[in-house]
Amino acid sequence: MADRALFIGFGAPVRGREERAVEVFNEFVDMFGRMQSDGRIGGMEVSLLDPHGGDLGGFFMVQGSQAQCAALPNDEEFRRATIDASLIVENFGVVPAVTGEGVGKEMAMYSEAVKKVGIGAHALAGAHDGA
Repeated sequence: MADRALFIGFGAPVRGREERAVEVFNEFVDMFGRMQSDGRIGGMEVSLLDPHGGDLGGFFMVQGSQAQCAALPNDEEFRRATIDASLIVENFGVVPAVTGEGVGKEMAMYSEAVKKVGIGAHALAGAHDGA
């Protein structure tokens, strides 16, 4: 089961380059289809956001194991695709994420860290800066 993911976000196309942006988008979809077929990723979903005044226009969510998601940023085909995309759309970025069963494990680690900080730690943090 996929417990890791890569969030690949993108904004609006560079003005005047909208046709190329559509080509790059379709190349990403095709690439992820090949990667899923050959086992490099577990799966992929794509979302296009309604206009909302923000910088994010849509995103790909690529799911896989920890090993698959860790390897993807070093995959030459993926690197070439991200270079193409970064030249054609605004606000392009790739962010590792935890998903599925991994969320429970991540929250357990977070809960352990919160217990170490203790109750009222936010008040103590302000005491160090003269507050």
